[in-house]
Amino acid sequence: MEDKNIVCKDCGKEFVFTAGEQEFFKEKGFENDPVRCPDCRRARKAERNNR
Repeated sequence: MEDKNIVCKDCGKEFVFTAGEQEFFKEKGFENDPVRCPDCRRARKAERNNR
């Protein structure tokens, strides 16, 4: 696997989805690549937890 550059659907910034992260996603059974950068993922998770 190679690193992938992905554009965040929330903020529009480009982020790197590393080979290690891809392997982790595969081990967890996730079939889709992330669509949000780590900062937006954290913010979205925090928002969900505060509800």
